[in-house]
Amino acid sequence: MDNLFFNEEHTMLVKMVRNFANSEIAPIVQDMDKKGKIPKEIISQMAELGLMGIPISKEYGGAGMDTVAYAAAVMEIAKVDASVAITMAAHTSLGSLPIAIAGTDEQKKKYLPRLASGEILGAFGLTEPSAGSDAGSTKTTAELDGDEYVINGGKIFITNSSIAGLLTITTNIIEHGENKGIGALIVETDNPGLKIGPKEKKMGWRASDTRQLFFENMRVPKENLLGQPTEGFKTFLKTLTGGRISLAALSCGTAEGAYQKALQYSTERKAFGKEIHKFQAIGFKLADMATEIEAAKLLTFHAAWMKDQGRDVTKQAAMAKLFASETAMRVTTEAIQIHGGYGYVKEYDVERFFRDAKILEIGEGTSEIQRIIISRELIKTFSKVA
Repeated sequence: MDNLFFNEEHTMLVKMVRNFANSEIAPIVQDMDKKGKIPKEIISQMAELGLMGIPISKEYGGAGMDTVAYAAAVMEIAKVDASVAITMAAHTSLGSLPIAIAGTDEQKKKYLPRLASGEILGAFGLTEPSAGSDAGSTKTTAELDGDEYVINGGKIFITNSSIAGLLTITTNIIEHGENKGIGALIVETDNPGLKIGPKEKKMGWRASDTRQLFFENMRVPKENLLGQPTEGFKTFLKTLTGGRISLAALSCGTAEGAYQKALQYSTERKAFGKEIHKFQAIGFKLADMATEIEAAKLLTFHAAWMKDQGRDVTKQAAMAKLFASETAMRVTTEAIQIHGGYGYVKEYDVERFFRDAKILEIGEGTSEIQRIIISRELIKTFSKVA
C-alpha cells in the first residue's frame, strides 16, 4: 500500500495521526460516546497538528497536501473513533472545499485561513426533510433584496451545525421574481436569522454534532454567493464526489478498527482448550475481513490518487464509497460475532463500531445512489467506445 500511493511525507503524517489518535482519543472514546460530545480540547489539538486543513493550499493557511494524505489521516482517526473522524471530514471536505473549489479570491482570503487553521469549523447544508437522495428537490429559497439574499427554509442532519462558524448551503436563487436554479451561499453562523435545532439522538456517531437548521428571513450579503447562481448545484455535486472519497476512508478506518479488536480478542479468548482463531470458522472470518478491508483501502487510495491527478473520479469515488461502506458494515457485524455475547455489550468497542458503521451506507449518497452513479458511468464509457 505504502509503495503504491505513499511517499515519505504521507508516512510521516500517518505516524503522527496514529500516535495522536491512540494517545489522546482512544482513552476517552467510551466517555465521548456516552456523553454525546467531543471535548473542545480534541478539536484544538487537531487544529494545532494541522489536521483541519490538510488539502487546503498553503496560500490560504492549509497544509497543501494531497487527497491521498487527507484520506490516510481520516482513516487513522476512524480506526479509533468515527465521531471525531466525521467531525474533521465534514469540516474539511464539505465545509471548506466548496469555497476552495468555487470561491472568489476575496471569499478564499476571508474564510479559508480561518477554516484551515481550525479557528472556526465548517459545515455543509444540502439535505432537507423532503430532499435527501433527490437533492434537486431543494425547497429552501434565497430571494434577492437589494444587496442581500433573504433566505427561508431549512436543512436536516447537518454535521457540525452547532459548533461551526461557517455554513455552505444550497438554495433556490430567486432574482427579480425569476428562479435562477439551485445556488450555493456562504452563511456565518452568528446570523440572527439562523435557528439551530436540538441535537439528534443517533444510533451511531453519537459524539459528533448533528442537528436541524432553520432559516427565517435570514439575510446574507450578495457577495456570499458561491459561484454563479446556476452553478451552485454543480459545485455541490463536485464537493460530494470528493466527499465520497472522504467517507470511503472513514469506512475503511471503521472496518479496520473493528477488525483489529476482533483479531486481538481471537488470540486472547479460548474455547475447548485453544485460542478461538485456531478454529477454521473464526480463522476464515478474519481472513475475509482482512481481504475486504485491503480491497476497500486500495479502491479508496486509487480514487484519491486519481483526484490528485486532476482526473474525473465520479465512478471511482462512487465505487470506493460503495464498497468501503458495505465492507464496514460486514466487518463490524463479524467482529461482534467473533466476540460472541461480549460483542453485544458496550464495554467492548466493537458494539460502538457496529453502530457507527450503518450510517456509512447512507451518508454522502446511499448505496443505492452509488450504484446508480456507477451504472450510468459504465454506460457512458461504453457508449463512447461502441
